[in-house]
Amino acid sequence: MVESILELVRSNAPLAYATVALMCFGESFAFISLVVPGWAFMLAAGALVANGTLHWLPVVLAGAFGAAVGDAVSYWIGLKFKHVVPGLWPFTRHPDWLDRGHAFFARWGVASVFLGRFFGPVRAVIPLAAGMMEMPARPFWIANVTSALLSAALWTAQGAVVGWGLKELHWESPEVQIALWAVLGAGVAGYLLVRRRRSQRG
Repeated sequence: MVESILELVRSNAPLAYATVALMCFGESFAFISLVVPGWAFMLAAGALVANGTLHWLPVVLAGAFGAAVGDAVSYWIGLKFKHVVPGLWPFTRHPDWLDRGHAFFARWGVASVFLGRFFGPVRAVIPLAAGMMEMPARPFWIANVTSALLSAALWTAQGAVVGWGLKELHWESPEVQIALWAVLGAGVAGYLLVRRRRSQRG
């Protein structure tokens, strides 16, 4: 999905910023967040910033706008339809997601909307839970907008660093090859260690 959208962006850059906003909205909207890889698209957009295809500030603003609107719509739905939400997809199949969102909100209060932006498993559910638990609008909007701006800036910056690195690295050099094999080996070793510990617990 990300690659096909990026091809569209490369051929028609003016559409890029609207696409960034739309993807970030989808990832922040509780009911479709699982099928919209907004964070991956922000990384990819950041990589396009590094090669000059896109500009950093419009990408950040578009991403923040989409994410903030997605959270706001989820908050409004939770506020107005809190008794209906548990009976809607995907919470009919995964009621534990709402439980996690409520638990996170109960623990962190007003700060949960800000902090939840940076925790993947509960990112899109927190605004919904905040609305269902009748969080006041003003602190919600402050936490929503500030976290959206910060997360968009961070994702874009990380993508730009990755894009710059991919452009500058000499893939055939022995140092790069050794580093790649070391990362691969560490990943395999970590995976085997986790499997071993799980099997011992079981």
